[in-house]
Amino acid sequence: MNSKRRKVLQFTALVSFMAGSGLLSEADAAEWNKAAFAAKSMDDVMKALGGGAPEKSDAVTLKAPDIAENGAVVPVGITTTLKATSMAILVEKNPNMLAGYFDLPAGTEPFVTTRVKMGQTSNVYALVKADGKWFSAFKEIKVTLGGCGG
Repeated sequence: MNSKRRKVLQFTALVSFMAGSGLLSEADAAEWNKAAFAAKSMDDVMKALGGGAPEKSDAVTLKAPDIAENGAVVPVGITTTLKATSMAILVEKNPNMLAGYFDLPAGTEPFVTTRVKMGQTSNVYALVKADGKWFSAFKEIKVTLGGCGG
């Protein structure tokens, strides 16, 4: 019980710090794309993100392991040579396909890395928005221990 309490206190302190320092505001929280994160298919995600089907591109690189021993913490990174304004990570067989979305301010290096949850072996897509179009790369990641309730 104490470990749960400690985690809640740590999270509360972090959010309070972010709000107090201007890193997080109510406006930021209100702007998240609920429809995109609730989408169950690639078409629905792309519709919510305001784009058509992404074009496969060698300029987009998805860095992820071939095999994830623990689906709860799968490291995923995206890099590109394009002048990216946004990046997204999609996990095809997750209950909600969109796992991460990143807006990149002008002048930012087009690179993101994070960890995602995967319930089972699935294709993972790296999406990059540049010049008003979406570009993609994908990779199948085999999961040996599920992270979404598995």
